Amino acid sequence: MSSNTLHHLATGLGFAFLISSYLLGRHLGFIDWVTLQMPEGYEGSGLMLAIGIMMTPAFFIWSRFNRFVEKKLGIKGRYYEDSFYNNDVQKKDRD
Repeated sequence: MSSNTLHHLATGLGFAFLISSYLLGRHLGFIDWVTLQMPEGYEGSGLMLAIGIMMTPAFFIWSRFNRFVEKKLGIKGRYYEDSFYNNDVQKKDRD
C-alpha cells in the first residue's frame, strides 16, 4: 500500500477518534451538566464552553497522532505553527 493511502487511512482513524470522543462526552452527560450550570439565557455559551473543554485533550492527542504517523510514513510538509515559531527564533537571532 502506498504511503498516501496509509496516511489517509490513519487520518480517517484519527477523525473517528475525534467523533467518538465527542460522543463519549455527550453520552456521559458532560455537555448537559455544563449547560445546566449556566444562567438562563446563556445555555448556548455553556454548550460551546463544554465542547471546547471536552474536546481539547482529544484534539491534542489527534495532533500528536498525526505527527507520529507522518514521521513513520515519511510524509513531508510544512505546518503553520512551525513557520510561526521559526520566525520568532529567527527574529531573536537577528537581534
